[in-house]
Amino acid sequence: MKSLLKNAVFKFRRLSWRDPAGLLAAGVLLLGLSVNAVAADKLKIGYIYPSPVGDVGWAYELDRGRQAIEAEFGDQVESIVVENIPEGPDAARIMNQFAAEGAKMIMLGSFGYMNDGLKLAKRYPDIKIIHASGYKLADNMGNFQTRNYESAYVAGMSAGYVTKSNTIGMVAAYAIPEVVGIINAFTLGAQSVNPDVTMKVVWLNSWFDPSKAQESARSLIAQQSDVIFSIYQDTPSVVTVAEEEGVYVVNTSSDMKKYAPKHLLGSMQISWKNHFIEQTRAVLDGSFKGIAYWGGMAEGAVSMESWSDDLTAEQVAALNAKITDITDGKFHPFTGPITGQDNKVMIAEGETISDPDLLGISWLVKGVETKLPK
Repeated sequence: MKSLLKNAVFKFRRLSWRDPAGLLAAGVLLLGLSVNAVAADKLKIGYIYPSPVGDVGWAYELDRGRQAIEAEFGDQVESIVVENIPEGPDAARIMNQFAAEGAKMIMLGSFGYMNDGLKLAKRYPDIKIIHASGYKLADNMGNFQTRNYESAYVAGMSAGYVTKSNTIGMVAAYAIPEVVGIINAFTLGAQSVNPDVTMKVVWLNSWFDPSKAQESARSLIAQQSDVIFSIYQDTPSVVTVAEEEGVYVVNTSSDMKKYAPKHLLGSMQISWKNHFIEQTRAVLDGSFKGIAYWGGMAEGAVSMESWSDDLTAEQVAALNAKITDITDGKFHPFTGPITGQDNKVMIAEGETISDPDLLGISWLVKGVETKLPK
């Protein structure tokens, strides 16, 4: 318990230098610990992240969600944050420590935390859990995702506009359905403005491996990729390589313009703030239910940021028009006809993929040259 609290205190201390809300939360937490008299009705929330919290990326955006909770609810909540925890026994151990410390709400920040989180939910029905990217539910365990395929389609259009080699390289974390959907949507978007585009993918099988991510980006550039797509890399490692090598880059999760001021094509921004606040309010007022949340452009959970100045005014107008159509529900990126890698029609003309099928998608569209790992 002491080590976990020490970790949490260190976390707040580090955040406080750049975040006044974090500084306030740190003061509240340290005061409570020093007198050992945290109010009985204060909601203790545990947060576990799969990678370190930097200044951009997946864990950073999850932590911004935590900050939004603290800003909204003030001294009604108390946070315990543990970062850079691999999926598996270490994560399960942290979850149980949260329970032992009296946490009544837990945010699990990685797909691979799902099964251990479900076990915890069954063992402690009074603890409410929200889980990133998973698909399993319980009365006291919900999950949350963003419709990144929406922004991926628009980002793909921008890549299709600027590529000269017609080869786009992708550095992807894992071949889970969420990532597969992002790859397919990006490809479809690129092909909508440039039918000759093809995609090469390097599968890292890791959420956090900056060195391997950089090597993969350089390999794709050597194969004539003049646009690189960084998919769920929790650092700007791929983005900085693209800037150094002078090729365009698109990234997920956070706006990384400062790491590629000349060659960032656009950033796929996500935001958990609204959902985290809603779920915390539900825990506080006793109305929490384990739901599957999938927020998109319409909910403000997904957006595109920092379009490159190299895009023409006409191209930016087309991109923004597509964003409006997606937000208003007038366009869905997975509307047929869509053909798979094996030339089989996967979505018929005029049809749109259902959410359940998209959540379990296990095929790649035509134009993606790399196969899914077995």
